Amino acid sequence: MIITLKEELIIRGDKTIDGRGVQVRITNGAQLTLQFVNNVIIHNIHINDIVSSNKDGGYVRDSPDHFGWRTVSDGDGITVFGSTNVWLDHLSLSNCQDGLIDVIAKSTGVTISNCHLTNHNDVMLFSSSDKHPEDQIMQITVAFNHFGRGLVQRMPRCRWGFFHVVNNDYTHWLMYAIGGSKAPTIISQGNRYIAPPNLAAKQVTKQHDTPESVWKNWVWHSENDLFMEGAYFTVTGGQINRQFNKKDLIKPRNGSYVTRLTRYAGSLACTPGKPC
Repeated sequence: MIITLKEELIIRGDKTIDGRGVQVRITNGAQLTLQFVNNVIIHNIHINDIVSSNKDGGYVRDSPDHFGWRTVSDGDGITVFGSTNVWLDHLSLSNCQDGLIDVIAKSTGVTISNCHLTNHNDVMLFSSSDKHPEDQIMQITVAFNHFGRGLVQRMPRCRWGFFHVVNNDYTHWLMYAIGGSKAPTIISQGNRYIAPPNLAAKQVTKQHDTPESVWKNWVWHSENDLFMEGAYFTVTGGQINRQFNKKDLIKPRNGSYVTRLTRYAGSLACTPGKPC
């Protein structure tokens, strides 16, 4: 099933999009948008070659009984705007005009898991501006994903909030893997980082537009990560000033387990009536 959207698809709250049993590909058109909604799951679809919508925008239906004029969309694969309790799982994403996944505007309670991401420059953006301190409420988990061929940077690029990056496989990047500004808390646990041949791109982390005297106090931790081909993570800051229980964070495995944990990342080939 190939879907080409003329304008962005606005997804309402309390919805699940589940592509199991059918190969669903959203391509060569506009993006998926979650705006001011709660409780959304998007599972098991391909999203690739997304472009911004009509240069003049257009009318878009956002509920069964309402439609309105929307300006031009950005050309992300998925935009999560001002939304909570969102789970993006087993998606295959590549080659979109802007980002593959952007989570912005006070969105929180977002999990991105089991995805396969390829052939893109700006992969994930969490908070869109240094001028949005309200994004300090952001809590996002990035888990069990495979960051694959043709990726350049922003896996993710974070601002302000709390970000748990756990048991992902970083097999390719050209500039850096994880970046940030405005003192985000980044906890990297049990990931595998395989650096590119370029000696100038071995560092996993990048602190954007900030002097070392400032970023050295940011809480960026690495625990049980596996570093290969000269990859290294610049650890900064002290202890995390918040309490967590076992439901707040995914319990990580050691980075040596990542190949097994991510082997089914991306859209699954499922047959109706049988386990995926």
